[in-house]
Amino acid sequence: MSRAPEADPRYGPLRMPHPAPGAGPTNPTGPLRIAVLPDDLADQIAAGEVVERPASVVKELLENAIDAGARRIVVEIESGGVARVRVVDDGEGMRPADAALSIRRHATSKLRTRDDLAAIRSLGFRGEALPSIASVCRFSLITRTRSDDPADQAGTRVEIEGGSEPRVSSVGAAVGTIVEARDLFFNMPARLKFLKSRATETGHVANVVTRAALAYPALAFTLFADKRRTREFLPAKTFGERAQGVLVGEPLTCFEDSADDIKVEAALGAPERARAGASGLHLLINGRPVRDHSLARAIAYAYGSVLPPGRYPAGALHLTLDPSVVDVNVHPQKLEVRFANARATFDTVTKLIARHLGTSAWRGPVRAPATYWEERLGLGGIAETPVSNDYDTTVPYAATRQADGNDAWGIGEAHVRVAEAPARASEHSDQLAPAQALLPGAPGFFGSLRFLGQTQRTLLVCEGADALYIIDQHAADERVRYDRLCRARKARSMATQRLLFPERVELSEDEASLIDASRSELAEAGLECTLIGARTIAVHTIPTLLATAAPERLLRDVLDELERRGERAFSDAIDMALATMACHAAIRAGDALSREQVEALLRNLDQVGDFSGHCPHGRPVLHNVPFAELLRKLGR
Repeated sequence: MSRAPEADPRYGPLRMPHPAPGAGPTNPTGPLRIAVLPDDLADQIAAGEVVERPASVVKELLENAIDAGARRIVVEIESGGVARVRVVDDGEGMRPADAALSIRRHATSKLRTRDDLAAIRSLGFRGEALPSIASVCRFSLITRTRSDDPADQAGTRVEIEGGSEPRVSSVGAAVGTIVEARDLFFNMPARLKFLKSRATETGHVANVVTRAALAYPALAFTLFADKRRTREFLPAKTFGERAQGVLVGEPLTCFEDSADDIKVEAALGAPERARAGASGLHLLINGRPVRDHSLARAIAYAYGSVLPPGRYPAGALHLTLDPSVVDVNVHPQKLEVRFANARATFDTVTKLIARHLGTSAWRGPVRAPATYWEERLGLGGIAETPVSNDYDTTVPYAATRQADGNDAWGIGEAHVRVAEAPARASEHSDQLAPAQALLPGAPGFFGSLRFLGQTQRTLLVCEGADALYIIDQHAADERVRYDRLCRARKARSMATQRLLFPERVELSEDEASLIDASRSELAEAGLECTLIGARTIAVHTIPTLLATAAPERLLRDVLDELERRGERAFSDAIDMALATMACHAAIRAGDALSREQVEALLRNLDQVGDFSGHCPHGRPVLHNVPFAELLRKLGR
């Protein structure tokens, strides 16, 4: 006889909550512990996956309008979309019976069989959008089809309040569909309180409309926020033309290409305007805006060594491929996808982009072998971190670079020579270990090291009392600069350098508003900015410690941190931005340093407070090899 679960010694007694007396269905042996959820509660739970904020409502309604064949779509919002979202389209509309069915869960015109799910060609397909939206707002839908039948000349209105029973009636209407969602989350106050400010929610809606406009250049999109027109995208002939209209002020290289049944439409920015994150890179797959870090990395890799690790170009890329090899049903809001053969797909994308960027550079042709990319990608696939060749910052400590005149972008393999030959160590082991040794982190430790030489123009080899110390010159200098920036900001004594001519930076309207709203905090970080237009920010000062860095690049990296800070405090976001800013002005891999420059860097490391042995981005500054271990390996 099997042992009852309550008595199984492996798990202990099994305790499950029992319903209160009289609650829930019963059977002859007692109350049932499992009950079917009421329809209204099930709808609200489903809505939590689909409707996160007003922008989620706009996204779902835009997808429905595009699937309905609309050519012009107008989006109107009030109070960031919380008070009202209204989407008007001139699509095919719905007949009365279809309109009544459209607000039922899992009712869809997009799928009929299981085979349809394996090759989805529409944006919507689950049949959850309208019922989910209707369950958390005061909802109305007005629709009418284009028909010569007099019986179909009238439109249909469907009204629902917070998931209540729908009210269906006839109404005069133009061909197309109008969906209105008022008082979002009025019946879910817990969700309502987690929404952000009106400006923030408006910015999210604007981003949704912008991404839809990128995905469908032939359609017209208009956005009204609080009765003011804030976005208008007229029909464009090509993806590149639409991208240039969306990414105003961003110099883009636009091209189309295809291989291996994959079509790439790209509008990509110059490497010197790349950002610390991929927030400025819009990715679309089969007309669907998506988030895919691997795809973004494949694009960055196509730039070769002109793009430092961790940076991504601004721009947009639309990937078109067979729907059967990409799964769009892996995320409730359809923001993520899965490829049947991701590696082959990304390799093809990188090759196609490199074919254009690698042979026609921003500053002229690259003199690289014709088979360079085929050989590199065919053997190595996608690299996690491209080789760094920082191209637009002057090196501090008067360090020098030697550019290869035959490689305008630095795409070719780098051949560097050691800048200074290491001094020869003594043959006697007793001369390698003084009586007392300073340990890393002790006051004066770095100043006590004896510089032996620089290898690969990247690593500094130093002799300590008990070990060889290998120091990453970039991470070390970045740590020094970050420490000085943080100290100055906390002391409110940030030394700044006023630009002779203010740097004008073109941003999106919501990005410019975010920077303008953060002016006082940015000034504490040494960036004095003013809003001089709906999309234009003027940078007047930058920190003196970062005088060699490009002002626009500094501002864009600060913006990236502010946009992705999530629930972090503003000060934490600024600290991360300072780390990125320090990275810009720091010594780079490939910079040749003299003995005097290295010794100055070592002394500066001793001045860093709370030194943890890592740069602000987490990379180690140094590594040591004990002399005892070296001698043992050499048989001494």
